Amino acid sequence: MQLTIHQVDAFTSELFKGNYAAVIDLNNWLSDELMLKIGAENNVSETAFTCRQADGSFAIRWFSPLMEIDFCGHATLAAAFVLCEQYNLTNVKFQATAVGELLINKHDDGSFAMTFPKQVPWKVENIPSELLDGLSIQPLKVLKNQQAYFAIYESEQDIYDLKTDSNLLKRLSPLDVVATAKSSQYDFISRYFWPASGGDEDYVTGSIHTGLAPYWAHQLAKKSLSAYQASRRGGHIQSDVGEHTVTLTGHAVRYMQGTIYL
Repeated sequence: MQLTIHQVDAFTSELFKGNYAAVIDLNNWLSDELMLKIGAENNVSETAFTCRQADGSFAIRWFSPLMEIDFCGHATLAAAFVLCEQYNLTNVKFQATAVGELLINKHDDGSFAMTFPKQVPWKVENIPSELLDGLSIQPLKVLKNQQAYFAIYESEQDIYDLKTDSNLLKRLSPLDVVATAKSSQYDFISRYFWPASGGDEDYVTGSIHTGLAPYWAHQLAKKSLSAYQASRRGGHIQSDVGEHTVTLTGHAVRYMQGTIYL
């Protein structure tokens, strides 16, 4: 069996920036075991598997090198990039078990607007010691949602200077950790750490912006926000907050297309 694999840099219009993801479009699902093995072999933060449905939508699943992931924004963007090109589409509807329906529209400028369910964080009263001990700079406050703990900082320089202890943060599984602060150049910046799920630090994390954007929209009293994930590669995300959804807009660029031999 041969499968076509695509590798795409998401949330960037420049190669070697943003976050990379692999995309494999299937006619029929592979076994979970085989998709896990392919995700591990690819060794990118996520491999997105898609499968077209009878109604024209696409089912989507995401695998890190370690496990299946409930929701991944940048790999969804990468998948939309591939499918729009492959099927000559300007919009894609994804169905995902954990998060439901995901709508992606391609704009004339080549950017993709992805409408996701809002995942607002709430304040944590009893902060785990592993979180506080795992961060080199103590946050002003801590929140969490279904995906991660949110460490809120006063200064964006704190975000750049922050160091983490992955062995401690790994104990917070199944939750990851995002550090964030208001920014002078953007509305807010962040960094994302997920040692229990895929790697020490993720380059650009679309899914966490469904929680970051509503938080900063409330803090800054605005619904449209520019965001930067301050990883080594870096990535830009435009966020628009609705009543029940968050729309994330970004570009993508192809790095590679190849063949998997099974």
